[in-house]
Amino acid sequence: MNLRKGVLADVGVVKSIVCRFIAGLAFLSKIMYCRESTMKILVSDIVEEGIDVEFEETIDRDELRLLLPVKASLHIERVKDEVLVRGSLSTSLEMECSRCLKDFAEERNVAMNVVFHSLEELKGEEKHEIKRDELDMGFYRGDMLDLRDLLEEQILLTIPMKPLCSEGCRGICPQCGADLNTGSCTCGEKRTDQRLDLLKKLLVDRKE
Repeated sequence: MNLRKGVLADVGVVKSIVCRFIAGLAFLSKIMYCRESTMKILVSDIVEEGIDVEFEETIDRDELRLLLPVKASLHIERVKDEVLVRGSLSTSLEMECSRCLKDFAEERNVAMNVVFHSLEELKGEEKHEIKRDELDMGFYRGDMLDLRDLLEEQILLTIPMKPLCSEGCRGICPQCGADLNTGSCTCGEKRTDQRLDLLKKLLVDRKE
């Protein structure tokens, strides 16, 4: 009898543990869903007065070497099929200096003002030419607006073609590769043209 009670007690403990485990998984799934739903907005769910979205997200992309998660504060409005996204984002970005070739970190604070159009608007048009006033324009497909794509694009647009660690960066010596920011180069500023040396030698020989 006591053995049976002990077995039943053990079964009860196991059931309690399993129930807690399942509840934990459900809670974790809910958190993951909330994080995912924050990055993806259903256009049809945007109310008339708009919605405010704030989040902190880690972005993993080969072209971006982010040192900190991206923090964003956005206000999203909908006018018929157009979606207006206004706000700002901040992060820290690592880049390679185009002169001295060293990595350096730089903060990014980006103001956003982007208008999104439905891709269905382009159906039936043979060609859509992007105008100057449409440079801050994007497109969404169906009823889903992916904010992750927007953040990645906005950060990429801030990266210059030739990043500089500082305006006064002296770069590296083209001959020996020494970092000129740390000291003078020992190989001189100019190489002697061997053709000039030969001409100088010929002039000396002619005088003799």
